[in-house]
Amino acid sequence: MPKGGKYPDPREEDIMAGDRRLSRPDSSLPDWEMPDAAYRPIPIAWFAGAFLLQMVVLFGIFIVLVNQSGWITIALSSLVTGAIGMWTWDRGMRDAGTGWKVTTIAMLVVQLAFICLGASARI
Repeated sequence: MPKGGKYPDPREEDIMAGDRRLSRPDSSLPDWEMPDAAYRPIPIAWFAGAFLLQMVVLFGIFIVLVNQSGWITIALSSLVTGAIGMWTWDRGMRDAGTGWKVTTIAMLVVQLAFICLGASARI
């Protein structure tokens, strides 16, 4: 039992364990805990977001324009791919490592190439 027979209120005062602070009013973390409170998205999240978004949108464009000229499908798919690439770069990919940048560009180009290949039969 603490001195005085009463436990300290962590909302009002520090709770000590010898020379270590276990809790303080502004934080429930011990003083040795260094929380990482900054939001740091990782390039795989941007890559995966671009990959999935492009896959869904290009599939939709291909299906909707299946009876149209292949040039329309290729042009619209290219515009969408460019917009997704710009959006991915604005999200933070421009600050990512070179490997992530190269991989992302390659993935965008390869998916676009598949659509162009499929739409080339309608040219």
